[in-house]
Amino acid sequence: MEQKWDGKTKGSLWGYKFFIYAIRFLGVRFAYFFCIGVSGYFLLFSKKPRRALISFYQKGFRYTRWQAIRATAKNLYLFGQTLIDRIALKTPRKKIFSFRFNNEEALVRMNEEGKGGFLFSAHVGNWENAGNLLGERITLKINILMLDAEVQKIKAYLEDSTGKSQYQLIPIKDDLSHLVLIHQALKRNELIALHADRTTPGQKNFKLPFLNGFAEFPAGPFIMAHKFKVPLTFVYAVKAGSTHYELSATDPLTEFESPEKIAEIYVRHLEEQVKASPTQWFNFFEYYVD
Repeated sequence: MEQKWDGKTKGSLWGYKFFIYAIRFLGVRFAYFFCIGVSGYFLLFSKKPRRALISFYQKGFRYTRWQAIRATAKNLYLFGQTLIDRIALKTPRKKIFSFRFNNEEALVRMNEEGKGGFLFSAHVGNWENAGNLLGERITLKINILMLDAEVQKIKAYLEDSTGKSQYQLIPIKDDLSHLVLIHQALKRNELIALHADRTTPGQKNFKLPFLNGFAEFPAGPFIMAHKFKVPLTFVYAVKAGSTHYELSATDPLTEFESPEKIAEIYVRHLEEQVKASPTQWFNFFEYYVD
């Protein structure tokens, strides 16, 4: 089954304006409360994401339909919270958030070794919300590789209202110019962060067992890791309370048998993360393949 995802942030400019206003003048928890209605709307009227999530929970976790619907409702609400957090963490409201970092020393060692490295994550929780924290605690030399397809008006408004993030963006482009930027960043001993759990049409994929089925994962990130042979770690940031995040990093991999082997190791870690935080799985399309 083709996984169709365009890399765009959903939502209107007016919606972002409302939530920025609410966060600044009424607080994060008020924004959370309003988000109940927004997530309820998406649960009722966004048929494709709803069906995809219900299907994911039924197949991946063997939930009953009612259990899957409940998990989907909580998923959409938590997703709304993470988007609110994304804004709040770049405002003075940031002070209400707390963090705990499991194995932070792994990233500290990677940075101190001066070889650069890859930080692989997934759309479980929201690693972007940890980006500014990493910049403050570990290094300012972090580059995030992503599809730069957000609506420009929304991006401009967010930057004007909350300020730019404390990391550099490397946009993925069809001309493969991002590979040059990655190579340059690694030569400067910088870290490259990216998600490795979503495919886009036309790219090479690896089909691997995932939970109780099979899913496709983009081959590109794992081919890059094998080619550049710099340290690689898997990182995640999930909500573990209303305004608390749990961050984690694995011990870096430094030996690379093949891209496929790296992908298999990544998927095993991803399974563990999804099992630990099933309602923070933020892939809203049919994930399993036949």
